[in-house]
Amino acid sequence: MYLQHFRLTESPFSLTPNTGFFFGLAPHIEALQVLQAALQTGEGFIKVTGEVGTGKTLICRKLINELPERFRCAYVPNPYLTPAELRWAVAMELGVEYSKEVDQQQLTQLIQHKLVENAAAGLTTVLVLDEAQALPDDSLEALRLFTNLETESRKLLQVVLFGQPELDERLAQDKFRQLRQRITFSYKLRPLTAQEAKGYINHRLNVAGYQGRPLFSGRESQLIARASRGIPRLINILSHKALMLSYGEGDDRVRVRHVKGAINDTEDASLHIHPAVLAGFAALLGVLTIAIVWSVTGI
Repeated sequence: MYLQHFRLTESPFSLTPNTGFFFGLAPHIEALQVLQAALQTGEGFIKVTGEVGTGKTLICRKLINELPERFRCAYVPNPYLTPAELRWAVAMELGVEYSKEVDQQQLTQLIQHKLVENAAAGLTTVLVLDEAQALPDDSLEALRLFTNLETESRKLLQVVLFGQPELDERLAQDKFRQLRQRITFSYKLRPLTAQEAKGYINHRLNVAGYQGRPLFSGRESQLIARASRGIPRLINILSHKALMLSYGEGDDRVRVRHVKGAINDTEDASLHIHPAVLAGFAALLGVLTIAIVWSVTGI
């Protein structure tokens, strides 16, 4: 691939959320600060929403990795679960011991006993759900009932919801007013500015081992920021494809034409460029992709 060509030690623009590439972008730092402050209060629900690709899962993993020792975390990455499945998932994450014959009422009691046990040991239990917009209605209600578990002085369980804007739309419905009133802290992730996008691109290249003059100038970074609408996932995709095109031409840096070729090849990115102008770059990108697959898989 282009790693050796640009003297990189690893892929700088992988789509897999990797906290090793975490960059102190203002919206991400602000979201973490809200989450950390909210968890210190020990009350209710906490919610973080943002468009697809804005970094919710990365923030989620960063939060979990940095929780102080006094916290016990149950993490549910795919909450498209029935109420019963949600209880099983929570019980498993909390390390609750149960037999196969246990029914749902008994399972709920076992979970409550575990929460009481954690609290008695001075531990705060946190349930973190990613992609929370996928929770069925009945499971959202079951989640609210979980937070009814409390002592006289504190909640036994805090819930952190990460979700797309559809989660806000669902919670705005009247039938979810009880749950909505329990959301004590919330944060909405915004897209990156052009300057933040430039810093983000350079940071990921540096973490991946790049040393030398910038591979992306201010103009190329601005084009990527504009075409991606400031969404980190799209910035990754466009930067990766631009590097592929630059490598395919044997160039030592990314040019505007490479960025435009990457934009033309990405459905969710656009500068309203006529496709015919960039057809050659799209073809080159396709050839490079096939070549990379061959080199990796040997097929």
